[in-house]
This record gives sequence, structure tokens and C-alpha cells, in this order.
Amino acid sequence: MTKMLKYMVVHVDPDITWDKVEENWGKLANVERATWVRTCFNREKGVRYCIWLAASEDELKSIFSELNVSWESIVEVEETVPDLWGKKWEEHLKAEAEASTLAV
Repeated sequence: MTKMLKYMVVHVDPDITWDKVEENWGKLANVERATWVRTCFNREKGVRYCIWLAASEDELKSIFSELNVSWESIVEVEETVPDLWGKKWEEHLKAEAEASTLAV
């Protein structure tokens, strides 16, 4: 089995309609060579940030080209979550709780 890497794909299309976004999601959700994980979408700016698992950046480019879905960039990424930060995360939470951001 091919190792799947994680990618962030940015799609920029200010003129895209919500119907077209849903149509693209329907196509991409059925792709077998890669796995679509999630998308964050800014409707106002027409920008989508998508997480994918795929064997390579070239594989994703091939899939998007075949389905006529444009992309701005494709970058391999690693995810970090607070529980991996250990003690630093605890220090961050304490500093945040002690910070004064309220107007006096």
C-alpha cells in the first residue's frame, strides 16, 4: 500500500458559486486515488482550504486536472495539536488566562 501524505490545497476562485462548490465536492468525494478530509471555505472571497491525503502532489494535480477543478497551491503539511506541545501548551493556557484583553 502506498503511503499517504497530507496536503493543504488552496483553491482561489472569487466568482465560484456555492452550487459549483457543492458539485466539485461531490466529484472529489468519490475519488479513489486520494482522500478528501475536509474543507474550510470563505464564500465572500471564494477561497477554499482543503486537506487531502494522497501519494504525491502530482497525484492531486492529476485528479484536479481530470475533474476540471482549479487550484492555487498544493503544499505537503504536518498537523500539530496542543497535546503534542506538552508543558508548553500548559504555559500557553496559563498566560492566556492571565492576559488582560478587556478595556478598562
